[in-house]
Amino acid sequence: MPAPDRRKPRFLALANQKGGVGKTTTAINLATALAAKRKVLLIDLDPQGNASTGLGIPRSERGAGSYALLIGDRPLASLVRPTAVPDLGLVPADPELAGAEVELVTLPDRDRRLRQALEAATELLAHYDYVFFDCPPSLGLLTLNALVAADGVLVPLQCEFFALEGMSQITRTLDRVKRALNPALTLEGIVLTMYDRRNNLSELVAADVRGFFKERVFDTVIPRNVRVSEAPSHGLPVLLYDFRSIGAQAYVQLAAELLKREREREKTAAA
Repeated sequence: MPAPDRRKPRFLALANQKGGVGKTTTAINLATALAAKRKVLLIDLDPQGNASTGLGIPRSERGAGSYALLIGDRPLASLVRPTAVPDLGLVPADPELAGAEVELVTLPDRDRRLRQALEAATELLAHYDYVFFDCPPSLGLLTLNALVAADGVLVPLQCEFFALEGMSQITRTLDRVKRALNPALTLEGIVLTMYDRRNNLSELVAADVRGFFKERVFDTVIPRNVRVSEAPSHGLPVLLYDFRSIGAQAYVQLAAELLKREREREKTAAA
């Protein structure tokens, strides 16, 4: 399948202010699945650095990364690291990222630092089809930088009782960012995660979310799967750790659905 003919990649932020919803797991494994057909870059903006660890770069080996990019010390080209996945590059979360929220407050264009850094790297980014931002579980300045730089937002949503409450908060944030800072920002879609078919609550939450957000919810759901949970401790995406597991196959399906949605959107735009 040929890559889309475009001069710049699609920038997608994975965001949810609630922690423990499978956001980083989705970032790692969706990026890995897409890298089978596209060139992908993942920028780890979460001070916890779990995306970096999950792609095989432990904290002690990270060096300069997304903090240096935001503060303006280093250009993007000097920060991209290869991973065990061909065609998937990573800008890791460096140890200093934990203090970035405080430092950004005093800097000019504090909410546009990431966007400006990416605009300065147009030549490098022309080689990528997708750039993912793995955001921290908060709606602070790091997440705001990602939303200002992004074309769309993917929201992983755990199938549990408070899911819709958290979703309403992030959609209000997206609306504010769209109005004030990034008119092109769209809700790319909602990914239902940690789905347990044996649990009636999962079924009810999924039905509620689909009833409210309609076609913006992906058909593919990510099930609870022990292999998905084990993979990060080995520094591997689940697609490399156990490709045949139900979790790995769900992310393959999610990547295919994302590509299908994009083709349909391009056809509509061209019509």
